[in-house]
Amino acid sequence: MHYDNSISVINRKNQKRVITLASDLSEGHAANEIIPLIEQIITNMDIPEGYEIKMTGEQEQQAETGSFLVTAFGLALALMLIILVTQFNSVVKPMIIFTTVAFSLIGVALGFAATHKTFSVVMTGVGIFALAGIVIRNGILLIEFIDELRERGMEVTEAVIEGGATRMTPVILTAAAAILGLIPLAIGLNMDFATLFSHFNAHFYLGGDNVKFWGPLAWTMIYGLMMATFLTLLVVPTMYMLGYKTREWFRRKFAKA
Repeated sequence: MHYDNSISVINRKNQKRVITLASDLSEGHAANEIIPLIEQIITNMDIPEGYEIKMTGEQEQQAETGSFLVTAFGLALALMLIILVTQFNSVVKPMIIFTTVAFSLIGVALGFAATHKTFSVVMTGVGIFALAGIVIRNGILLIEFIDELRERGMEVTEAVIEGGATRMTPVILTAAAAILGLIPLAIGLNMDFATLFSHFNAHFYLGGDNVKFWGPLAWTMIYGLMMATFLTLLVVPTMYMLGYKTREWFRRKFAKA
């Protein structure tokens, strides 16, 4: 009989033995940079039969959260589509409005790629939700006003030009107000209100822990609004005109037939 070292606890998950390996990140490194390197090492490992290596913890939670956000975003867009189809009594116009969401997503992707900012699954996802509401609203304003001008007796071309020119100001002001309001949150502008009123010194400083949490949400909305606002004013009227001409072409074709 002799004594030897052994594990004190056997952990199981789904009736399988589990050993958890965890590590902290060195200063200046992000999990999104390290995880792909670890996954590459795991892929090249010779894993014995009956064993399995799986990334859990934060990565598993992010995957579950991302899946939930994608599902929720799809359901939200479907609900908005139903409401817009009922409002406009048309399928084409809501689809034109929904292109603004695609424009905003292009802006988000290009913005994060160009600035090399950290992508947060949760906060970027929430930012896309908020962003979609703003850009869809701008598209609704534009399409509604063009329809109103047509009801007043204007030709389609005149209504599109007049509607785009008239709604340019409110659309740009809406986007500019949102962007300017999000910049302090994006850069982490902090101040001390207590010392501001007591000693007239706000102790302004940039950064801090809050910018790591709220920064991805703010930058998501800023990048998306910058791209979507510009393209909404150009592409939506063009698509409206294209849809009208396509519909008229089909009417003439079937009328002749």
